[in-house]
Amino acid sequence: MTAKQEFYAFAGGTLVAKGTADQLLEGCKQALKGRATGELILFFDCNTGRQVDIDVASEGSRGRACETDSIDAVAATKHAQRKTRGRPRLGVVGREVTLLPRHWEWLDQQRGGVSAALRRLIDENRKERAAEDAIREAQDSANRFMMAIAGDFPGFEEAVRALYARDGAKFREETQRWPADIRRCASDYAEAALM
Repeated sequence: MTAKQEFYAFAGGTLVAKGTADQLLEGCKQALKGRATGELILFFDCNTGRQVDIDVASEGSRGRACETDSIDAVAATKHAQRKTRGRPRLGVVGREVTLLPRHWEWLDQQRGGVSAALRRLIDENRKERAAEDAIREAQDSANRFMMAIAGDFPGFEEAVRALYARDGAKFREETQRWPADIRRCASDYAEAALM
């Protein structure tokens, strides 16, 4: 059983709700009572830091999240529409790979054939680089979140530099003047990179 995707909802610099898209609808309604009419609420994926749109079109509608990153959305749509070769039931997708002749020669000599050798190489590399990948993902998630909500804040550029330099003390120093909820969420996204 997979966990439901969760989101942050921000009104200005305040975290007004956190939860699934359905939970956010109710949380946001409650949080916005007594606030300025038409106040903009920004939603962020809790895992990736991507800004998302939550569909709140009608009173009875269920919340549905859509990424605002149009390039990713277009690429995903094109990929889904493209007819694929391979073994669909097994999740195998056929794509083209361009290699130099020496690479093909080496792959042809491997046990199990070219596809099996490539899968083995990829799996080995993924295991070896798991820690590096987790750090990079944390940095990218924090950067996406901060760019969307704190891009005009004082110390933003220095905080991003500190994030990618993995300098936790400098990161905390530069984000100190930011609203508490934004600072806390940025730190949560960046945690794996700043340990």
